Amino acid sequence: MKKTNMFFVFALVFNMIFSASVFAETLVIKGSTTVLPITQKVAEAYMKDFPNVNISISGGGSGNGIKAIIDGTTDIANSSRFIKDSEVKQAIDKGAYPVPFSVAYDCIVPVVHPDNPVSDLTLDQLQDIYMGKVKNWKDVGGNDHPVVVISRDTSSGTYEVWEEKVLRKERVFPGALLQASSGAVVQGVANNKNAVGYIGFGYITDSVRALAVNGVVGSEETTLSGAFPVSRPLFIFTRGWPEGTTAHFIKYLLNPEKGQNLVKEAGFVPLY
Repeated sequence: MKKTNMFFVFALVFNMIFSASVFAETLVIKGSTTVLPITQKVAEAYMKDFPNVNISISGGGSGNGIKAIIDGTTDIANSSRFIKDSEVKQAIDKGAYPVPFSVAYDCIVPVVHPDNPVSDLTLDQLQDIYMGKVKNWKDVGGNDHPVVVISRDTSSGTYEVWEEKVLRKERVFPGALLQASSGAVVQGVANNKNAVGYIGFGYITDSVRALAVNGVVGSEETTLSGAFPVSRPLFIFTRGWPEGTTAHFIKYLLNPEKGQNLVKEAGFVPLY
């Protein structure tokens, strides 16, 4: 009798587990490492509220996220820049039209090691540093030490915004150390007293020190007002107009009392 009862209990538990796995939906999100902390935080809350949904999130850069939307290998692409005309054409050629949603605001902040005495750089000085024209910190008010330049790689939306607003379409000089993620930039600057890098506002930690640009400190207020010179919106893209779980997740993310509160918790600037 006991063996029979145990068999039925085992069968019931197995059936419940199997049924849950069968009916669970999976939402795939790929792309920008800048937008990554936002979607991670929102996904955690969403899966807690809706446990029948599994959300898979990976980085790789804005360009890779948009490529995944074009190829149909992701439901949502995180992007810290707007989609390019050439990418729209590629998508249309494959029978899809990318739909953008602005999810937050951000500013790209130059950062240095906490021991670096420099506190403010102009856009011209930043351009000269990243083009390799300024090679020593003493040339911009710092100590007599060589400047170690850290940059995001060219697949990054953060790099493309930096290239547009700081480098003004010039290329970063070949001696720069290229990193694949914002977290890697933070780590690189934190471990080198002579380094300078740039990261999204939400990635600032005590291990690095943010610099003012043109005398303006990056903050929620200066980002929303546009006073900080390297500000931008952050996006997600879908392959066509979203439906089902994808649409429901986006509504959750844009909800002022849910997802947008989590945007602020992640260190970024909410839309509202």
